[in-house]
Amino acid sequence: MPWRRHRRAKPSVDGRSQADAWQMISLLLDYPDERLVGLVPVLRESATGVSTEVGERLGVFLDHLESTPLARLQADYVDTFDVTRRCALHLTYFLHGDTRKRGAALVQFKQAYRRAGVELADEGLELPDHLCVLLEFGATTDPQTAWKLLNDHRVGVELLYTALKGKESPWLPVVQALRATLPELQGDDEQALGRLIAQGPPQEEVGIDQSPFALDPALDEHLVTPMSGHDCSSHSPGQTAGASTPLRPADLGATIPVGAPR
Repeated sequence: MPWRRHRRAKPSVDGRSQADAWQMISLLLDYPDERLVGLVPVLRESATGVSTEVGERLGVFLDHLESTPLARLQADYVDTFDVTRRCALHLTYFLHGDTRKRGAALVQFKQAYRRAGVELADEGLELPDHLCVLLEFGATTDPQTAWKLLNDHRVGVELLYTALKGKESPWLPVVQALRATLPELQGDDEQALGRLIAQGPPQEEVGIDQSPFALDPALDEHLVTPMSGHDCSSHSPGQTAGASTPLRPADLGATIPVGAPR
């Protein structure tokens, strides 16, 4: 897949703003609970310290988070991210489906974390390619490695964005905020995106009859027009677990200075 040049691209925001943005996005893409609702004031204040493009989009979701009953938020989250494959938060799924190659890709994620001094557990939390885990890792431990992994899977982020757009999901602004911290797709990346939309992830080892993307009319635009307290614990029946205790974030206030001018 020809999108590896993004490894050489440089972030468009400064390191502190990128870390703060990734920390907040990681929290807001996680399963909503009472702790997350309680962090809304802290998150609002922190959002004023990142770029306007990122902060405003996070503010849109924070409005939704504050005004929606928790039970409804949780049901919508499960319906969006746990039931619908095309809204997967596991980045290697988009490139490899549930094939043997995905297992190798997951090992590469674990090795990258290990080189940064983070040892992953074999069970208990999320897989290492979960977007929340990767963003937390980038915000608190190794932004360069996280940048490389995010951009190696940049097309997957775009597929997630497009699927959420098609569902008119309240989580769409959060992924828009993430996209604002990453390079835009160009050239071969757009072609690779079109192929994934048309064909879906590889299916050599799964008995899926049709692409989870090709049946979604909201994805058609990319086929014709080129293209912009977190737990990560298992929250739905049958969800695979496997990430690390070291990646469980500390109190948000310890990692994002609140109200500090940039």
